[in-house]
Amino acid sequence: MTTDTSAAAPAAAPGAPAVDLFSQEFAADPFPVHDRLRRSAPVHHDPVTRLWLVSRDEDIRQVLREPSTYRNDNALGSVLPLRLPALRILDRAGFKTLPPALFNNSGDTHPVLRGPVLKLFGAQRVRAALPMIERVTHEELDLMAAGLDATGRHDFARGPARTIPVRVMLEMLGVPEAARADIATIADWTDAFITLFWGRTDKDEQRRLAQLVGEFYIWLCDLAARPDAPDDSLLGALARVRMPDGSPVPPEVAVAVCSNLMVAGHVTTSQMISTAAYRALEHTGRWRALGREPGLAEAWTEETLRREPSLTAWRRVTSRPVTLGGVDLPEGAELLLLFTAAGTDPEAFEEPERICPMREGGRAHLGFGLGRHRCPGAELARAEGRVVLAAASERFPDLRLATEERPPFLELVSFRAPTRLEVEHAPRPAEPRRSPPQ
Repeated sequence: MTTDTSAAAPAAAPGAPAVDLFSQEFAADPFPVHDRLRRSAPVHHDPVTRLWLVSRDEDIRQVLREPSTYRNDNALGSVLPLRLPALRILDRAGFKTLPPALFNNSGDTHPVLRGPVLKLFGAQRVRAALPMIERVTHEELDLMAAGLDATGRHDFARGPARTIPVRVMLEMLGVPEAARADIATIADWTDAFITLFWGRTDKDEQRRLAQLVGEFYIWLCDLAARPDAPDDSLLGALARVRMPDGSPVPPEVAVAVCSNLMVAGHVTTSQMISTAAYRALEHTGRWRALGREPGLAEAWTEETLRREPSLTAWRRVTSRPVTLGGVDLPEGAELLLLFTAAGTDPEAFEEPERICPMREGGRAHLGFGLGRHRCPGAELARAEGRVVLAAASERFPDLRLATEERPPFLELVSFRAPTRLEVEHAPRPAEPRRSPPQ
Protein backbone atom coordinates (compact mmCIF):
# COMPACT_ATOMS: atom_id res chain seq x y z
CA MET A 1 0.00 0.00 0.00
CA THR A 2 1.86 3.04 -1.23
CA THR A 3 0.97 6.58 -2.07
CA ASP A 4 1.52 7.78 -5.62
CA THR A 5 0.72 11.09 -7.22
CA SER A 6 0.83 12.40 -10.74
CA ALA A 7 1.31 16.01 -9.70
CA ALA A 8 4.79 17.40 -10.20
CA ALA A 9 6.47 18.66 -7.02
CA PRO A 10 6.22 22.48 -7.04
CA ALA A 11 8.48 24.97 -5.37
CA ALA A 12 7.53 25.97 -1.82
CA ALA A 13 5.51 29.17 -1.48
CA PRO A 14 7.52 32.20 -0.33
CA GLY A 15 7.43 32.40 3.47
CA ALA A 16 5.92 28.93 3.86
CA PRO A 17 7.08 27.22 7.08
CA ALA A 18 9.04 23.99 7.04
CA VAL A 19 6.77 21.17 8.24
CA ASP A 20 7.86 17.82 9.65
CA LEU A 21 4.57 15.97 9.97
CA PHE A 22 6.23 13.08 11.82
CA SER A 23 8.23 14.98 14.45
CA GLN A 24 7.50 14.92 18.18
CA GLU A 25 7.75 18.68 18.24
CA PHE A 26 4.95 19.02 15.70
CA ALA A 27 2.86 16.25 17.29
CA ALA A 28 3.06 17.79 20.76
CA ASP A 29 2.32 21.36 19.63
CA PRO A 30 1.13 21.71 16.02
CA PHE A 31 -0.64 25.02 16.57
CA PRO A 32 2.19 27.46 15.68
CA VAL A 33 2.84 25.62 12.41
CA HIS A 34 -0.85 25.58 11.58
CA ASP A 35 -1.06 29.31 12.23
CA ARG A 36 1.86 30.02 9.90
CA LEU A 37 0.42 27.76 7.21
CA ARG A 38 -2.98 29.44 7.31
CA ARG A 39 -1.38 32.89 6.99
CA SER A 40 1.40 32.23 4.46
CA ALA A 41 0.56 29.04 2.54
CA PRO A 42 -2.96 27.74 3.18
CA VAL A 43 -2.52 25.18 0.38
CA HIS A 44 1.09 24.07 0.80
CA HIS A 45 2.98 21.23 -0.88
CA ASP A 46 4.92 18.94 1.48
CA PRO A 47 7.91 17.43 -0.37
CA VAL A 48 8.28 14.46 2.00
CA THR A 49 4.78 13.03 1.70
CA ARG A 50 4.04 14.79 -1.64
CA LEU A 51 0.73 15.89 -0.14
CA TRP A 52 -0.87 19.33 -0.43
CA LEU A 53 -1.54 20.53 3.13
CA VAL A 54 -4.86 22.39 3.37
CA SER A 55 -5.10 24.39 6.60
CA ARG A 56 -8.00 26.89 6.39
CA ASP A 57 -11.44 25.92 7.64
CA GLU A 58 -13.12 27.48 4.61
CA ASP A 59 -11.01 25.54 2.09
CA ILE A 60 -11.38 22.24 3.92
CA ARG A 61 -15.15 22.61 4.00
CA GLN A 62 -15.12 23.28 0.27
CA VAL A 63 -13.24 20.03 -0.32
CA LEU A 64 -15.57 17.99 1.89
CA ARG A 65 -18.67 19.41 0.19
CA GLU A 66 -17.47 18.36 -3.26
CA PRO A 67 -16.83 14.59 -3.03
CA SER A 68 -16.92 14.09 -6.79
CA THR A 69 -14.10 16.60 -7.31
CA TYR A 70 -12.12 15.64 -4.22
CA ARG A 71 -12.35 11.87 -3.94
CA ASN A 72 -11.35 9.77 -0.94
CA ASP A 73 -9.88 6.87 -2.92
CA ASN A 74 -6.41 7.52 -1.46
CA ALA A 75 -7.49 7.77 2.20
CA LEU A 76 -6.16 4.40 3.39
CA GLY A 77 -2.95 4.03 1.40
CA SER A 78 0.33 4.22 3.32
CA VAL A 79 1.53 7.80 3.62
CA LEU A 80 5.12 6.71 2.97
CA PRO A 81 6.12 3.65 0.90
CA LEU A 82 6.44 0.40 2.82
CA ARG A 83 9.66 -1.62 2.55
CA LEU A 84 9.76 -5.01 0.88
CA PRO A 85 10.11 -7.13 4.09
CA ALA A 86 6.92 -5.60 5.52
CA LEU A 87 5.09 -6.08 2.23
CA ARG A 88 6.10 -9.75 2.19
CA ILE A 89 4.76 -10.29 5.70
CA LEU A 90 1.44 -8.68 4.74
CA ASP A 91 1.31 -10.76 1.57
CA ARG A 92 1.79 -14.00 3.51
CA ALA A 93 -1.20 -13.03 5.66
CA GLY A 94 -3.26 -12.51 2.50
CA PHE A 95 -3.39 -8.76 3.03
CA LYS A 96 -2.49 -6.79 -0.08
CA THR A 97 -4.77 -3.78 0.00
CA LEU A 98 -8.18 -2.94 1.39
CA PRO A 99 -10.83 -2.76 -1.35
CA PRO A 100 -13.11 0.29 -1.43
CA ALA A 101 -15.46 0.10 1.54
CA LEU A 102 -16.28 3.13 3.71
CA PHE A 103 -13.33 5.49 4.15
CA ASN A 104 -11.70 4.93 0.73
CA ASN A 105 -14.74 4.60 -1.49
CA SER A 106 -16.10 7.30 -3.78
CA GLY A 107 -17.94 4.84 -6.03
CA ASP A 108 -21.53 3.62 -6.25
CA THR A 109 -20.98 0.89 -3.65
CA HIS A 110 -20.34 3.43 -0.90
CA PRO A 111 -23.98 4.28 -0.05
CA VAL A 112 -24.88 0.56 -0.19
CA LEU A 113 -22.24 -0.30 2.41
CA ARG A 114 -22.74 2.84 4.50
CA GLY A 115 -26.48 2.24 4.94
CA PRO A 116 -26.30 -0.65 7.46
CA VAL A 117 -23.44 1.09 9.28
CA LEU A 118 -25.54 4.23 9.77
CA LYS A 119 -28.35 2.10 11.21
CA LEU A 120 -25.91 0.30 13.49
CA PHE A 121 -24.57 3.59 14.92
CA GLY A 122 -27.73 5.68 14.69
CA ALA A 123 -28.95 7.80 17.59
CA GLN A 124 -31.53 5.22 18.67
CA ARG A 125 -29.00 2.38 18.81
CA VAL A 126 -26.54 4.56 20.72
CA ARG A 127 -29.20 5.49 23.29
CA ALA A 128 -30.03 1.81 23.73
CA ALA A 129 -26.33 1.06 24.19
CA LEU A 130 -25.80 3.58 27.00
CA PRO A 131 -26.31 1.04 29.83
CA MET A 132 -23.71 -1.21 28.20
CA ILE A 133 -21.26 1.70 27.81
CA GLU A 134 -21.76 2.65 31.47
CA ARG A 135 -21.29 -0.97 32.61
CA VAL A 136 -18.08 -1.39 30.62
CA THR A 137 -16.81 1.97 31.87
CA HIS A 138 -17.34 1.14 35.53
CA GLU A 139 -15.73 -2.29 35.11
CA GLU A 140 -12.62 -0.70 33.60
CA LEU A 141 -12.56 2.02 36.27
CA ASP A 142 -12.60 -0.76 38.88
CA LEU A 143 -9.40 -2.08 37.31
CA MET A 144 -7.95 1.41 37.35
CA ALA A 145 -8.79 1.76 41.05
CA ALA A 146 -7.02 -1.52 41.77
CA GLY A 147 -3.96 -0.29 39.88
CA LEU A 148 -3.91 2.99 41.78
CA ASP A 149 -4.23 1.15 45.09
CA ALA A 150 -1.43 -1.26 44.18
CA THR A 151 1.18 1.12 42.78
CA GLY A 152 -0.07 4.64 43.44
CA ARG A 153 -0.08 5.41 39.70
CA HIS A 154 -2.00 4.40 36.60
CA ASP A 155 -1.63 5.06 32.87
CA PHE A 156 -5.03 6.43 31.89
CA ALA A 157 -4.18 6.38 28.16
CA ARG A 158 -3.17 2.70 28.24
CA GLY A 159 -5.91 1.84 30.70
CA PRO A 160 -9.59 2.83 30.47
CA ALA A 161 -9.14 5.19 27.52
CA ARG A 162 -7.72 2.31 25.49
CA THR A 163 -9.80 -0.65 26.61
CA ILE A 164 -13.29 0.82 26.87
CA PRO A 165 -13.62 1.71 23.15
CA VAL A 166 -12.48 -1.78 22.11
CA ARG A 167 -15.04 -3.47 24.34
CA VAL A 168 -17.81 -1.10 23.25
CA MET A 169 -17.02 -1.61 19.57
CA LEU A 170 -17.09 -5.40 19.89
CA GLU A 171 -20.53 -5.11 21.50
CA MET A 172 -21.84 -2.65 18.89
CA LEU A 173 -20.62 -4.79 15.98
CA GLY A 174 -22.21 -7.87 17.52
CA VAL A 175 -19.01 -9.93 17.52
CA PRO A 176 -19.81 -13.32 19.12
CA GLU A 177 -18.03 -14.05 22.39
CA ALA A 178 -16.40 -17.14 20.90
CA ALA A 179 -14.84 -15.03 18.13
CA ARG A 180 -13.40 -12.27 20.32
CA ALA A 181 -9.68 -11.89 20.70
CA ASP A 182 -8.08 -10.52 23.86
CA ILE A 183 -8.89 -6.82 24.34
CA ALA A 184 -5.25 -5.78 24.66
CA THR A 185 -4.39 -7.79 21.55
CA ILE A 186 -7.07 -6.06 19.47
CA ALA A 187 -5.85 -2.67 20.72
CA ASP A 188 -2.29 -3.63 19.76
CA TRP A 189 -3.50 -4.65 16.29
CA THR A 190 -5.32 -1.42 15.59
CA ASP A 191 -2.48 0.69 16.98
CA ALA A 192 -0.07 -1.21 14.71
CA PHE A 193 -2.35 -0.60 11.73
CA ILE A 194 -2.31 3.18 12.04
CA THR A 195 1.39 3.30 12.88
CA LEU A 196 2.37 1.21 9.85
CA PHE A 197 0.29 3.14 7.33
CA TRP A 198 0.40 6.67 8.80
CA GLY A 199 3.83 6.75 10.43
CA ARG A 200 7.51 7.04 9.56
CA THR A 201 9.16 3.81 10.69
CA ASP A 202 12.40 1.96 9.94
CA LYS A 203 12.66 -1.49 8.37
CA ASP A 204 12.72 -3.44 11.65
CA GLU A 205 9.77 -1.56 13.08
CA GLN A 206 7.83 -2.05 9.85
CA ARG A 207 8.39 -5.80 10.09
CA ARG A 208 7.08 -5.88 13.67
CA LEU A 209 4.04 -3.79 12.79
CA ALA A 210 3.31 -5.76 9.62
CA GLN A 211 3.26 -8.97 11.66
CA LEU A 212 0.59 -7.50 13.95
CA VAL A 213 -1.42 -6.10 11.02
CA GLY A 214 -1.28 -9.52 9.36
CA GLU A 215 -2.62 -11.17 12.52
CA PHE A 216 -5.39 -8.55 12.64
CA TYR A 217 -6.34 -9.22 9.03
CA ILE A 218 -6.45 -13.00 9.55
CA TRP A 219 -8.69 -12.51 12.60
CA LEU A 220 -11.03 -10.29 10.58
CA CYS A 221 -11.17 -12.84 7.74
CA ASP A 222 -12.01 -15.62 10.22
CA LEU A 223 -14.66 -13.38 11.78
CA ALA A 224 -16.27 -12.60 8.42
CA ALA A 225 -16.33 -16.32 7.52
CA ARG A 226 -18.24 -17.39 10.64
CA PRO A 227 -21.72 -18.73 9.91
CA ASP A 228 -23.17 -17.66 13.28
CA ALA A 229 -23.30 -13.89 12.82
CA PRO A 230 -26.42 -12.58 14.62
CA ASP A 231 -29.02 -10.96 12.38
CA ASP A 232 -28.67 -7.65 14.21
CA SER A 233 -24.85 -7.61 13.95
CA LEU A 234 -22.85 -5.78 11.30
CA LEU A 235 -21.93 -9.00 9.50
CA GLY A 236 -25.54 -10.13 9.66
CA ALA A 237 -26.64 -6.86 8.09
CA LEU A 238 -23.94 -7.03 5.41
CA ALA A 239 -25.07 -10.56 4.50
CA ARG A 240 -28.45 -9.10 3.49
CA VAL A 241 -27.00 -6.22 1.47
CA ARG A 242 -26.84 -6.43 -2.29
CA MET A 243 -24.29 -4.55 -4.34
CA PRO A 244 -25.44 -2.31 -7.23
CA ASP A 245 -25.20 -5.27 -9.65
CA GLY A 246 -27.38 -7.44 -7.37
CA SER A 247 -24.54 -9.60 -6.06
CA PRO A 248 -23.87 -10.18 -2.35
CA VAL A 249 -21.14 -8.26 -0.56
CA PRO A 250 -17.80 -9.97 -1.37
CA PRO A 251 -16.00 -11.41 1.67
CA GLU A 252 -12.99 -9.13 1.19
CA VAL A 253 -15.29 -6.08 1.21
CA ALA A 254 -17.00 -7.26 4.41
CA VAL A 255 -13.53 -7.63 5.95
CA ALA A 256 -12.64 -4.10 4.81
CA VAL A 257 -15.80 -2.66 6.39
CA CYS A 258 -15.04 -4.42 9.68
CA SER A 259 -11.45 -3.21 9.54
CA ASN A 260 -12.53 0.39 8.93
CA LEU A 261 -14.89 0.32 11.90
CA MET A 262 -12.63 -1.54 14.33
CA VAL A 263 -9.74 0.82 13.67
CA ALA A 264 -11.83 3.99 13.72
CA GLY A 265 -14.05 2.84 16.58
CA HIS A 266 -11.11 2.05 18.80
CA VAL A 267 -8.28 4.38 17.79
CA THR A 268 -10.04 7.70 17.33
CA THR A 269 -12.32 7.29 20.35
CA SER A 270 -9.48 6.17 22.59
CA GLN A 271 -7.36 9.12 21.52
CA MET A 272 -10.24 11.55 21.97
CA ILE A 273 -10.77 10.37 25.55
CA SER A 274 -7.03 10.52 26.33
CA THR A 275 -6.67 14.06 24.98
CA ALA A 276 -9.82 15.31 26.72
CA ALA A 277 -8.68 13.82 30.03
CA TYR A 278 -5.20 15.30 29.65
CA ARG A 279 -6.48 18.82 29.04
CA ALA A 280 -8.89 18.57 31.97
CA LEU A 281 -6.21 17.18 34.30
CA GLU A 282 -3.94 20.13 33.56
CA HIS A 283 -6.14 22.04 36.02
CA THR A 284 -7.50 20.24 39.09
CA GLY A 285 -10.70 22.26 39.17
CA ARG A 286 -11.53 21.39 35.58
CA TRP A 287 -11.15 17.66 36.17
CA ARG A 288 -13.23 17.66 39.34
CA ALA A 289 -16.00 19.66 37.65
CA LEU A 290 -16.49 17.07 34.89
CA GLY A 291 -18.16 14.71 37.33
CA ARG A 292 -20.11 17.38 39.20
CA GLU A 293 -21.54 19.80 36.64
CA PRO A 294 -24.31 18.31 34.46
CA GLY A 295 -23.51 18.52 30.77
CA LEU A 296 -19.91 19.61 31.25
CA ALA A 297 -18.35 16.28 30.23
CA GLU A 298 -20.33 16.37 27.00
CA ALA A 299 -19.33 19.97 26.28
CA TRP A 300 -15.70 19.25 27.16
CA THR A 301 -15.69 16.33 24.71
CA GLU A 302 -17.04 18.62 21.98
CA GLU A 303 -14.35 21.24 22.56
CA THR A 304 -11.69 18.54 22.42
CA LEU A 305 -13.07 17.41 19.07
CA ARG A 306 -12.82 20.97 17.77
CA ARG A 307 -9.43 22.00 19.12
CA GLU A 308 -7.55 18.69 19.18
CA PRO A 309 -9.40 16.04 17.18
CA SER A 310 -7.81 12.61 17.33
CA LEU A 311 -8.28 12.35 13.55
CA THR A 312 -6.07 15.35 12.88
CA ALA A 313 -6.06 15.13 9.10
CA TRP A 314 -7.46 13.08 6.23
CA ARG A 315 -6.61 12.62 2.59
CA ARG A 316 -8.38 13.40 -0.68
CA VAL A 317 -7.32 13.30 -4.34
CA THR A 318 -8.53 15.62 -7.11
CA SER A 319 -10.50 14.05 -9.97
CA ARG A 320 -9.89 17.03 -12.28
CA PRO A 321 -7.84 20.23 -12.41
CA VAL A 322 -9.16 22.64 -9.79
CA THR A 323 -8.29 25.84 -7.95
CA LEU A 324 -8.31 25.68 -4.16
CA GLY A 325 -7.35 28.55 -1.89
CA GLY A 326 -5.93 30.41 -4.86
CA VAL A 327 -3.66 27.50 -5.85
CA ASP A 328 -4.11 25.65 -9.14
CA LEU A 329 -4.04 21.89 -8.61
CA PRO A 330 -3.82 19.28 -11.37
CA GLU A 331 -5.87 16.12 -11.63
CA GLY A 332 -4.44 13.53 -9.25
CA ALA A 333 -3.16 16.03 -6.68
CA GLU A 334 -3.25 14.42 -3.24
CA LEU A 335 -4.46 16.60 -0.39
CA LEU A 336 -4.11 16.37 3.38
CA LEU A 337 -6.97 18.21 5.09
CA LEU A 338 -5.66 19.51 8.42
CA PHE A 339 -8.71 19.28 10.68
CA THR A 340 -6.79 20.51 13.71
CA ALA A 341 -5.80 23.65 11.79
CA ALA A 342 -9.42 24.17 10.78
CA GLY A 343 -10.58 23.88 14.40
CA THR A 344 -8.19 26.61 15.49
CA ASP A 345 -8.82 28.92 12.52
CA PRO A 346 -9.63 32.40 13.90
CA GLU A 347 -11.74 33.07 10.80
CA ALA A 348 -14.06 30.24 11.87
CA PHE A 349 -13.94 30.32 15.68
CA GLU A 350 -13.62 33.16 18.17
CA GLU A 351 -10.59 32.72 20.44
CA PRO A 352 -9.94 29.31 18.90
CA GLU A 353 -6.98 28.43 21.12
CA ARG A 354 -9.13 28.79 24.24
CA ILE A 355 -10.95 25.73 25.55
CA CYS A 356 -14.50 26.98 26.01
CA PRO A 357 -16.93 24.12 26.80
CA MET A 358 -20.05 26.29 26.47
CA ARG A 359 -18.96 27.74 23.13
CA GLU A 360 -21.88 28.85 20.95
CA GLY A 361 -22.31 26.50 18.00
CA GLY A 362 -20.04 24.00 19.70
CA ARG A 363 -20.75 21.21 17.21
CA ALA A 364 -19.89 23.30 14.15
CA HIS A 365 -16.41 21.78 13.86
CA LEU A 366 -14.83 19.22 11.54
CA GLY A 367 -13.81 16.68 14.16
CA PHE A 368 -16.03 14.11 12.46
CA GLY A 369 -15.67 15.44 8.94
CA LEU A 370 -18.54 16.76 6.87
CA GLY A 371 -20.91 15.69 4.13
CA ARG A 372 -21.14 12.34 2.39
CA HIS A 373 -18.21 10.79 4.25
CA ARG A 374 -18.88 12.20 7.70
CA CYS A 375 -17.94 9.73 10.43
CA PRO A 376 -20.88 7.31 10.90
CA GLY A 377 -19.85 6.64 14.51
CA ALA A 378 -19.94 10.27 15.64
CA GLU A 379 -22.76 9.85 18.15
CA LEU A 380 -21.24 6.72 19.64
CA ALA A 381 -17.90 8.48 20.15
CA ARG A 382 -19.65 11.43 21.78
CA ALA A 383 -21.53 9.09 24.11
CA GLU A 384 -18.35 7.29 25.14
CA GLY A 385 -16.56 10.58 25.73
CA ARG A 386 -19.17 12.04 28.05
CA VAL A 387 -19.77 8.75 29.93
CA VAL A 388 -16.10 7.96 30.51
CA LEU A 389 -15.04 11.49 31.48
CA ALA A 390 -17.96 12.06 33.86
CA ALA A 391 -17.64 8.63 35.47
CA ALA A 392 -13.85 8.84 35.87
CA SER A 393 -14.05 12.32 37.39
CA GLU A 394 -16.82 11.30 39.77
CA ARG A 395 -14.95 8.13 40.79
CA PHE A 396 -11.55 9.84 41.13
CA PRO A 397 -12.21 13.54 41.85
CA ASP A 398 -8.73 14.08 43.31
CA LEU A 399 -6.91 12.58 40.32
CA ARG A 400 -3.95 14.56 38.99
CA LEU A 401 -1.12 14.20 36.48
CA ALA A 402 1.73 12.27 38.07
CA THR A 403 4.40 14.44 36.43
CA GLU A 404 4.71 18.01 35.22
CA GLU A 405 6.44 16.86 32.04
CA ARG A 406 4.40 16.93 28.86
CA PRO A 407 3.43 13.38 27.85
CA PRO A 408 4.67 11.97 24.54
CA PHE A 409 2.29 12.26 21.59
CA LEU A 410 1.71 10.03 18.59
CA GLU A 411 3.95 11.02 15.68
CA LEU A 412 1.53 10.05 12.89
CA VAL A 413 0.20 12.05 9.98
CA SER A 414 -3.52 11.61 10.69
CA PHE A 415 -3.72 10.70 14.39
CA ARG A 416 -2.70 12.58 17.52
CA ALA A 417 -3.05 11.97 21.27
CA PRO A 418 -0.92 11.36 24.36
CA THR A 419 0.56 7.86 24.20
CA ARG A 420 0.97 7.80 27.98
CA LEU A 421 -0.96 9.61 30.66
CA GLU A 422 0.37 8.77 34.10
CA VAL A 423 -2.04 9.82 36.87
CA GLU A 424 -2.13 9.56 40.65
CA HIS A 425 -4.29 10.60 43.57
CA ALA A 426 -3.55 14.10 44.80
CA PRO A 427 -2.65 14.04 48.49
CA ARG A 428 -5.49 15.18 50.68
CA PRO A 429 -4.77 18.23 52.85
CA ALA A 430 -4.07 17.37 56.46
CA GLU A 431 -6.93 18.04 58.82
CA PRO A 432 -6.22 20.87 61.27
CA ARG A 433 -5.07 19.63 64.66
CA ARG A 434 -7.69 20.16 67.34
CA SER A 435 -6.73 21.57 70.72
CA PRO A 436 -7.39 19.21 73.60
CA PRO A 437 -10.31 20.19 75.85
CA GLN A 438 -9.34 22.42 78.78
